[in-house]
Amino acid sequence: MSAPHTDTPQPGQLQGNWLTNSPAYQTLLVFLLALNFGIVFFDRQALNALMPFVEPELDLSQTQIGLLASGLSFSWAIAAFFVGRLSDSLGKRKILLVLSTVAFSLCSFLSGVATSFLFLFAARLLMGAAEGGVMPISHAMVASEVDPKRRGLAQGVAQNLGSNLLGSFLAPVVLVWFATQYSWREAFYLAALPGLLSAALIWFALREPAKAPVAEEAAPKGNYFADVVSAMKIRNMWISVVVGVLMVAHFVTTWAFMPLYLTEVKGYDPSTMSWIMGSLGIAAAIYSFTVAGISDVIGRKPVMVALPLLAVLGPLGAMYWEGGAFGLAAIFFVGWAVNGVFPIFMATIPSETFRPVHHATVLGLAMGSCEVLGGVFGPIIGGALNDAFGMDSFLWLLIGLSLVSGVIALGLQETAPAALRRKGLTFRPV
Repeated sequence: MSAPHTDTPQPGQLQGNWLTNSPAYQTLLVFLLALNFGIVFFDRQALNALMPFVEPELDLSQTQIGLLASGLSFSWAIAAFFVGRLSDSLGKRKILLVLSTVAFSLCSFLSGVATSFLFLFAARLLMGAAEGGVMPISHAMVASEVDPKRRGLAQGVAQNLGSNLLGSFLAPVVLVWFATQYSWREAFYLAALPGLLSAALIWFALREPAKAPVAEEAAPKGNYFADVVSAMKIRNMWISVVVGVLMVAHFVTTWAFMPLYLTEVKGYDPSTMSWIMGSLGIAAAIYSFTVAGISDVIGRKPVMVALPLLAVLGPLGAMYWEGGAFGLAAIFFVGWAVNGVFPIFMATIPSETFRPVHHATVLGLAMGSCEVLGGVFGPIIGGALNDAFGMDSFLWLLIGLSLVSGVIALGLQETAPAALRRKGLTFRPV
């Protein structure tokens, strides 16, 4: 891989499977991938939403709560690295996606039967391993099957819409209500069922993407780590990874501790807490359209700089807002606009920086790095700070992560086709 530059695209550079796919099929593909990843996040967020019920029964410390979030992130990251590479090598994206979906659904049952911290920790490790490959494969399918003019929007919807409506909105609202009526164990059983339906829909409704035609010298040679080192020499790639590490740490740490902070420090009852946290899901679902779509028009870089800086509103509101729950939810809604940049640094910028033959590999690198560093160490550090200095310590960590992310994003090189055309430039992937 060599450094990207802006000049005239090479003949055939923009060829892809999307040329033979109808708009209806492209829409169906994005819808099913968004639904599937929404179910992934419904299962992932279940423990965070149910933590006020799980913590007293299993007698968990703040550090152990952080480890539960970190463990899933770690195995998720390992899967993102290697399943993405495997799908590039085999060219069997659909079957790998279906197998991953069935596996994470079964793992949700294991969380419901946990009787100790170690049992629950092992169940979350297995779930992360099953879920980690889903998004790199999904983004690679979007990149090859959807018209590039709508790539940013399509990848934003695939990653953010379902995950936030189902995982960040419905998960806290439905599962907290279900746990109140029955128990947190039955809530985990409920969370497992939709994945099996989603796997069936993908199997019967989608077709296996054809491999993109590439020159022999451009095909992956099997030396994964050499490709990783080469990719990380590209400025857009390492900036995407660094910002991703910081913002995934922000995301996972928020969800690991905010439900407990709202109930134990702010004094909200579990039902009110679930609706406040659910506001993050509604916000992120809306921003999945608006932020990704806006980035298609004004460029990737402006939103990558501005929205992490705006994210400081959430933790500041949690600490200092003394009004009602509705006002706090409104503050969270505005601050959570940062969730709209996740598919941009995880998928859109890497997929626009590199040729299709490398997509699943570099997307796995982007997502895996974010999870294994940000998703693992963020909640561990947040939990340790809470145990040492009090439960508001993680909020100051969130503020620092946001500010540093916005500053680092200033170094990005623009890749959005519309923004480049206004400047009379084009961008050739490596």
